[in-house]
Amino acid sequence: MAKKLDILIFPDPRLRKKAEKITKFDKSLENLSNDMLKTMYEANGIGLAATQVDHHVRLIVMDLSEERNDPKIFINPTFEVLKGYKMYEFEEGCLSIPGFNETLARPDKIELTWQDLRGKTHVDKPEGLLTVCIQHEIDHLDGKLMVDYISALKRDRVRSKLLKDFK
Repeated sequence: MAKKLDILIFPDPRLRKKAEKITKFDKSLENLSNDMLKTMYEANGIGLAATQVDHHVRLIVMDLSEERNDPKIFINPTFEVLKGYKMYEFEEGCLSIPGFNETLARPDKIELTWQDLRGKTHVDKPEGLLTVCIQHEIDHLDGKLMVDYISALKRDRVRSKLLKDFK
């Protein structure tokens, strides 16, 4: 039975920890994936990186479907920006930075390489919102947050508000 995990809130320093590559594809990885999906669904999110729940492994879960019935699990995801890309602007939010949304620009054409729960490697060229989400979540795995793309002044305001709200 999947359990809900605690989501780390910015400026928690554990959010800055770089995630380790997964080398063991076993039941515990499947259990963590299911716990993360439950956590994401209950928090009304569309994506969640393992780093956000204090597991520092390269694992992302996602569900962009309206019906919330198309879970995706990406293990050891990496991407390359493809030639001819344009910057795609999208208003992003983050479960680790509640109440804060910001329009960010990210490349619209990437090639994604990832593994599934059995360790099989896949290569995709995602489009639209999936492209944005993948880049946002991989940032988490690298210890980077969406507030890193805004001004220091705005970032300090967000930090102060969250420190006050989540004491």
